Amino acid sequence: MKLYYSPGACSLSPHIVLREAGYKFDLEKVDLKTKVTESGKDFTEISEKGAVPLLQLDNGEIISEGPAIVQYLADLKPDAGLAPKNGTIERVRLQEWLNYISTELHKAFGPLFAPVNHETTLFFRKKLEGNFAFLAGKLKDRKYLMGDQFTVADAYLFTILNWTNFVQMDLASLPVLAAYQKRVSSRPKVQEALKAEGLA
Repeated sequence: MKLYYSPGACSLSPHIVLREAGYKFDLEKVDLKTKVTESGKDFTEISEKGAVPLLQLDNGEIISEGPAIVQYLADLKPDAGLAPKNGTIERVRLQEWLNYISTELHKAFGPLFAPVNHETTLFFRKKLEGNFAFLAGKLKDRKYLMGDQFTVADAYLFTILNWTNFVQMDLASLPVLAAYQKRVSSRPKVQEALKAEGLA
């Protein structure tokens, strides 16, 4: 299988999951401005959305959207322990986290990467600060989002929290989140992914 990615983008989440689960896979970098892949292909001919992450399976099937990709990968390798079994309340809790990260964190960063005006930027910064405080409260007695077990939701949250470095948001005022980022970052497979993308 092949993961189309852009360094540090939300594609870092399935990249981490691929490594944590022990998959053999290829990586192909995409320039999101020009929509050209590292091998010179027109990415819009591969992805109708023109966005990463995009996972191409060995049979040619294409999967888009990070939360869908990571759950697919986790379900194919249940022994990796990256997602609770489908049909359980624990899986619903995981899906709650993936949806929260996607809608309340991921999308809130958009206006900070491409500011429209000061008022809009300030609104979304305040929104993120409130969400970070909520997360810190949830993580204060937990190693990871679901407890002691690292899951695909942690790969996603780690990826999104890394974006604070690019928009000058300091997590130092929330030591619980800073400690969480350090804990996830120290995982060997996370370090492998960061190095492969030129981020470490």
